[in-house]
Amino acid sequence: MSLLSVFAFAQEEPQPTENLHLTAGLETAHLWRGLVISDKPTVTAQLYYDLDKNKHFQIGIWGGMAISNDSDDTHYKEINYYIQYKTEGLSIALWDLFNSRNINEIVSSKDIFNYGHTKTAHIIDLRTSYQFNDHFPLRLEADVLLYGGANAGEVKLNDKGEYDANKYSTYVEASYPLIRGKKTNLKALVGAGFALNPGDNNKGETTFLYGNGENKFDLVNVGLVAIRNLKIFDANFPVNAGVLWNPSQKYARVQLSTTLF
Repeated sequence: MSLLSVFAFAQEEPQPTENLHLTAGLETAHLWRGLVISDKPTVTAQLYYDLDKNKHFQIGIWGGMAISNDSDDTHYKEINYYIQYKTEGLSIALWDLFNSRNINEIVSSKDIFNYGHTKTAHIIDLRTSYQFNDHFPLRLEADVLLYGGANAGEVKLNDKGEYDANKYSTYVEASYPLIRGKKTNLKALVGAGFALNPGDNNKGETTFLYGNGENKFDLVNVGLVAIRNLKIFDANFPVNAGVLWNPSQKYARVQLSTTLF
């Protein structure tokens, strides 16, 4: 609460419109598309720049780091770069993901500058979404992993253990607000995963990234997220409380998160 109070004082003075933006957040765990990326509290930061006056094109950097070691005694650290186009309800973005946690150097390199398809730990992620209007506030999302991800089991290997092809793991999600315009709002979401080029279980491969590694299509993310603004002095802090289930991997999590500025 003391930390939030400091940010509240900093936000009291109106800021001029700028193209460069900086945000920061806190979350009790880092969850992504039904996966538990880190089970420890995480600090996140995002720096992005509007490339045009209408704010349709953006480039940015997103980063996250756990405040302590995870349960397997590794430490979550991630840095991502992206470029995005958005207009009306449509958003199309290309993200470069690099998570340095649990890199297996047999199949991937810890070198952040290594983009070679045989050893890179980077993942190139195509993200698309569409938000319908207020009369029908459904949001649809579809994301495809285009390149990399050997460390995450996202590539297929040949009989010699060499790179053969990518699986193109795909995540699709639909979300809809159940309660709007109240002190506490609520939305529901359901997400599924599959691969355009799935792995072969007979060869010991997982079928796609988000599921249990056995099914070719599976529900991987079902949730309810409550949203409420926490008012401190003249500043509002959006606080999200989510309950998320992964039916494929048979676990659930409760996550609390907020944007500091």
